[in-house]
Amino acid sequence: MRVAVLGAGGTGGFFGGLLARAGEDVVFVARGAHLEALRQRGLVVRSHAAGEFALPVQATDRTECLGLADLVLVCVKTYDTEAALHLLPPLVGPHTVIFSVQNGVDNAEIIGRAVGAEHVLGAVAYVSAVREFPGVVRHLGGPGKLVLGELSGGASPRLEQLRAALERAGIPVEVSPNVPVAIWQKFLFICAFSGTTALTRLPIGPILACPQTRELFCGLVLEAEAVGRACGVKLPHDCVATAEAFEPWATSSLSADLAAGKRLELEALHGTVVRLGHHHRVPTPLSFAVYAALKPYGDGPPGT
Repeated sequence: MRVAVLGAGGTGGFFGGLLARAGEDVVFVARGAHLEALRQRGLVVRSHAAGEFALPVQATDRTECLGLADLVLVCVKTYDTEAALHLLPPLVGPHTVIFSVQNGVDNAEIIGRAVGAEHVLGAVAYVSAVREFPGVVRHLGGPGKLVLGELSGGASPRLEQLRAALERAGIPVEVSPNVPVAIWQKFLFICAFSGTTALTRLPIGPILACPQTRELFCGLVLEAEAVGRACGVKLPHDCVATAEAFEPWATSSLSADLAAGKRLELEALHGTVVRLGHHHRVPTPLSFAVYAALKPYGDGPPGT
């Protein structure tokens, strides 16, 4: 299977690395020092679940000469999605399948408008991973599981073929009959997980062990759940329990980016909850507090 990974950071490096280790024909689309490290030294993946491994990989910053892909994983940060869309058309043929493993709730629709919705699956990644150094990614927490589904619902032969290929690479896969709901369920979790870990600079274990920060975590889930329901998403009634899924030492990419002085995916997370809440007249005071507290760091450290 010919696989193109757009965005070879934590999530892209983790899933792409597992596929490459399993013998799939994987090419990483990256840039800057990370691209040069991948070209010169290959990729190193450090994972508590999949082990530590290194392997030579194909890497480029262009897609015009790569040819058609069977599978494209879109893993760029959400604020780079629009800028990355021009990389997709050279990779997309009649049978190409694309899915996003990004944060947020509207990535599949954005990609579908650019290359045709028929190519796009809905996907959810339960993994916390970061680019530790150029050429090195670390799996911080989560089972490394993917939830996939046709956006229109139901099963399909391509879903089953894709599941088989991913599972051969050691990636747990669940096929969802209603993947938009699964995407929103992940969104509730990641807003609470990212917001609390970024504000406290702590991993999730101490946050959930403290009654006050646990209440904040649960409140963020419930606010986003109320917004989702106002948007017409038929969410289950155990969203808080579903969200408490990561190991106690796990932290979020938002928190890691904040600590590293990088741009934050704030608009795709708490900014979306606040905007949709305002549109549907759903109160979101906790989400607004997280959004307001982190907004000065949205483009990196204030004053830089």
